Amino acid sequence: MAETQQVSIEAPPRVGQSISHEGKEYTTIKEGLAHILVPHDTPTSTDPRMSKEETQKQQVFYNPIQQFNRDLSVLSIKTFGEDLILRRQEKHEQQKKKADKRKKKADQKSGNGGNQVPEASGEGDGVSSSKRKLNESEATESTEEAAAKRRKSAQDNEDTEMSGVDGANATSAGAEQSAPWKAPFTILDALSATGLRALRYAKEIPFATSVTANDMSEKATKSIALNVKHNKLESKIQAHTGNAIAYMYSYCDRKGYDVIDLDPYGTASPFIDSAIQAINDEGMLCVTCTDSAIFASHGYLEKTFSLYGGLPLTGDSCHEGGLRLILHAIAQSAARYGMAIEPLLSLSIDYYIRVFVRVRKSPNDVKFLAGKTMLVYHCDKGCGAWKTQFLARHREQKAKNNSTFYKYGFAHGPSADEHCEHCGFKTHLSGPMYGGPLHNPEFIKRVLAQLKDADRETYPTMDRIEGMLHTALEEITFGAEDKAAKNKETQSLDPLIPKADPSVQDHHPFFFTTSSASRTVHCSAPPTAALRGALRHAGFRVTMSHCKPGSIKTDASWRDVWHIMLEWVRQKAPLKNPLKQNSPGHAIMSKASAHQTASTKENEKRDQPAAATSAAEEAASPGQMLDSALNGTGSGTENTEQAGQGSNGEDRPSYLDVNFDVKFDESLGRDMDRGKYVRYQVAPRENWGPMSRAR
Repeated sequence: MAETQQVSIEAPPRVGQSISHEGKEYTTIKEGLAHILVPHDTPTSTDPRMSKEETQKQQVFYNPIQQFNRDLSVLSIKTFGEDLILRRQEKHEQQKKKADKRKKKADQKSGNGGNQVPEASGEGDGVSSSKRKLNESEATESTEEAAAKRRKSAQDNEDTEMSGVDGANATSAGAEQSAPWKAPFTILDALSATGLRALRYAKEIPFATSVTANDMSEKATKSIALNVKHNKLESKIQAHTGNAIAYMYSYCDRKGYDVIDLDPYGTASPFIDSAIQAINDEGMLCVTCTDSAIFASHGYLEKTFSLYGGLPLTGDSCHEGGLRLILHAIAQSAARYGMAIEPLLSLSIDYYIRVFVRVRKSPNDVKFLAGKTMLVYHCDKGCGAWKTQFLARHREQKAKNNSTFYKYGFAHGPSADEHCEHCGFKTHLSGPMYGGPLHNPEFIKRVLAQLKDADRETYPTMDRIEGMLHTALEEITFGAEDKAAKNKETQSLDPLIPKADPSVQDHHPFFFTTSSASRTVHCSAPPTAALRGALRHAGFRVTMSHCKPGSIKTDASWRDVWHIMLEWVRQKAPLKNPLKQNSPGHAIMSKASAHQTASTKENEKRDQPAAATSAAEEAASPGQMLDSALNGTGSGTENTEQAGQGSNGEDRPSYLDVNFDVKFDESLGRDMDRGKYVRYQVAPRENWGPMSRAR
């Protein structure tokens, strides 16, 4: 129940408080473990079904639509931080052991220096004494030097903890020496607005040593400072006023941040290069882009290329193409400085994209980037098929001593003709874009493990987070892991996140839907489970994409997919109307598989006299006979298109070599736990999106 009595900003934060400060009145809203203040005349409901006008007024101070983003970010940064802290502690222990060994050797040398030179009388004794004193002096200097290095190392570690913190006060030397060493973990919220993300990071990530909330608006940073004061976090959060790009570039020649979060309105492209400069080795970059009209649409090609260095993909997979464009922009920027990226989690959410990438200084890993950058030949105006073309290739080689190395070279090209091999329509180019895996499955498992201990009140979107993460995990592994083994493994995971193989390419990057495939051949759409079952029965791996409900992601080629669709038409859904001769569906139907052609011939022979059948076989191609049988248009001799030719008259291969048996086994296509998770969000109100830019 909301309080009516006004209290000062010094009061402990609680939901619904009425705060009076410097002549202004505020109300407290809670998200996660953080509380933020909004003016009294601003709507404070967290219900996303508020009217558009109320939402427009509120989102300047608080946008509940983005709570899923913030919840996921806290869990992801916490998972990543546990890995980084453990690595730093292990490195610190190793350095400490080495320093102790050096000190022990120096002490031994100092203590035994007089015994190393035999004593002699007379002049020799004087020489021996002189040498002994010299050895003792050198040992003392060595010991002092080692101690000085240890003190400097400890000082550097403490400085690292406070790096990036403007106006922070250094602790005393005596306190540094007596306190146990604590691994630093610094976070920058580069575009902070009211500072809600920074507040949540400071509250919910216990090992975060400092958080910087930056915004170029003085009004925004005053609001941040007010919220920091209300949450009693002055010792951990610093508000900074300045241009985010200039501020991050100021860390080019000094220690930066372990995590940088870029969450702008629109594109994050202008901030990526400076963020790469300001991030520490093995740090994590979190990027949000809300300009889906640019990265996932064909209406502004020139704008897409100028921002992301590539052209967008159109069709069902446009948002996954947008993910790969953004990763390409990050990877290209990092590669200029000898840094490689490892995508930990890349998600298309509602109207925006959110990626979490690990950035490491590794010139050797950068060498794989050309081989993981691809162009896409996309038949967007025809059947929707695509083919990828990597810009370079890297091949693993064996040395004489059985060690492995990689050889880099040009890729063979082109991988596709200018006309689609399936329907004959012209293809269009998309990209270049990132062609490696979108996620690190080990990272996803550890975030899921975090959810087991999460509080539903703190993370009210955890059901959706769990569903989307499970979908992303199946997407990257094709559901290959045994469910029982996966659950057992999740309970006892090592906090260290194994590094993904930097050489791996994703040869099956996009998905399709049953509705788009059936629309091409003008048949009734098969159930998703039936098509998945047919693919699995044929030995292919199949899963779904987190980007779109009803999606099918498989390692089958488009030739295999169209073979299955033709079998669906033959077995289950004969066409009711003939296809237009110049349509992509007609061209695909003209390519009967060996099984389909034989079946069609048998049907034709059964239905026609022998002489008529012979004449029809001479005049009609196998594809025409299949088309005729499916459309009910007679022998098909009225069609002029020849076998293996499309609407443009060019030769294209038929599907005579694709002859595996097709069985539409819906039980095989169902995943028993598919309905267990909330995999796809249903928009809770009309006009669900980013609204207008805050003023």
